[in-house]
Amino acid sequence: MTVFLVTGATGQVGRRFVPRLAQWAGADAVRVLVRDEARAAALAALGVQVVVGDLREQADRARALDGADVVVNVAAALRGVPDGEAFAVNRDAAVALGREAAGAGVRRFVHTSTNLVYGCGLGRPALEADRLNPDAAWGAYAASKAEAEAGLRELGGRLPLVVTRLAFVYGEGDPHLAASLHWAGRWPAHRRLAVVHHADVAQALWRAAVMPGAEGRTYNVGDDAPVTAWDLHEINGVPQPEGVAGLDLPDPWDGQVSTAAIRRELGWRPLYPSVWTARDSGAL
Repeated sequence: MTVFLVTGATGQVGRRFVPRLAQWAGADAVRVLVRDEARAAALAALGVQVVVGDLREQADRARALDGADVVVNVAAALRGVPDGEAFAVNRDAAVALGREAAGAGVRRFVHTSTNLVYGCGLGRPALEADRLNPDAAWGAYAASKAEAEAGLRELGGRLPLVVTRLAFVYGEGDPHLAASLHWAGRWPAHRRLAVVHHADVAQALWRAAVMPGAEGRTYNVGDDAPVTAWDLHEINGVPQPEGVAGLDLPDPWDGQVSTAAIRRELGWRPLYPSVWTARDSGAL
């Protein structure tokens, strides 16, 4: 039996991914590393193995890794946390986990990153081979994710690494769409945000974890129809800010990515190709 270890299982992505993974792989094949056992009660009820510990602690990582075949590192310190915490979780703990997973002989290490690692100024959608140059405006989150990727790649052939760079994740009660207005409210009305639904993140992570030949590859994950700042206000039922329709948009490709590679190599297709499809399906 293949044992899947998932970090960040009680976060916004993890708690929606793990139940799907338990269905696809079998609950007894899934192990989660969590800091708060109470928050993992719903996952434990599914039959998955819960290991209580901190990703930043070597002993806890070792207990979680013992006997694991595939690691899916979803843990992340998002925007709003102190910079030191962002780097400690997103970079330092991720690289340490990768190094220890390599030593433990795992068959696949799937690392979740972000499309914010690219920065702007490409003049087209970002491709996986583009140089990482996160915009300082996105703070420690984007920078720490870019440095984590670099650190994991330094492990070379010792680690069978697959990186998934996620667009802005939403859906299934996740408050991200509402939170987006904190900055989208200042955007030009026609600026676009690349997004992806939780259901589509889950199937991307699953394919990255099990599809043959994915080792060493990186995949952008986003839906078919980025939403504009205007759309975000409409979806959230919030009046449009005054004057945003006339603001300049210096780089119309900022934040946009190509998903051709994951479609071509892993056969991935979004179940919710747009926010509007998700809304009409009752999946927001």
